[in-house]
Amino acid sequence: MTYGTRTDHYPATSKWLHWLIAASVLTTAPVAIIMRQIDKGPTQDLLYNLHKSLGVLILILMILRLANRLVAGAPIADPGIAPWQKTVSSVVHTSLYVLLFAMPVVGYIANSAYGASTPFFGLFNLPVIVAKNEELATQLFTIHRWVGWLVILIVLTHVGAALYHFLIRRDNVLQRMVPRAVGGF
Repeated sequence: MTYGTRTDHYPATSKWLHWLIAASVLTTAPVAIIMRQIDKGPTQDLLYNLHKSLGVLILILMILRLANRLVAGAPIADPGIAPWQKTVSSVVHTSLYVLLFAMPVVGYIANSAYGASTPFFGLFNLPVIVAKNEELATQLFTIHRWVGWLVILIVLTHVGAALYHFLIRRDNVLQRMVPRAVGGF
């Protein structure tokens, strides 16, 4: 996403959605890695269901985040940031928005094609949206898995840049997204 036109800071709703999505992504990524490494059984089933539920939650939160972004806007870029950093920042943010929409959708379609349920924290199951097709499911799960590694790489880049601004540059880039209760603007 590109920078906005606000001259103050991110609105509280933007901050809350950012951190809820961050917590969900930082939970579902290790769950995804672990669930594929352990033996089949109730623990693996639990982890798969948690992963699916978090994916649905991420999609819901991303829809809300995009709506919030369109309505509330975002601040202008920090004036002290070099043009190349603004470009990289925009690429990273846009990539995260696109991939955090695409990942749950691809996972949901793959799961439907596999013939498995897509639960939401045990409250309900999402309806199947495609006919059972294990070949399609295999292809989509492969895409889902590889794009998952890409998301992890981009998230690490995002976190690294935020820490760079906070610890090395000592500017206010990170504080613009941190809630006021913990030192943000």
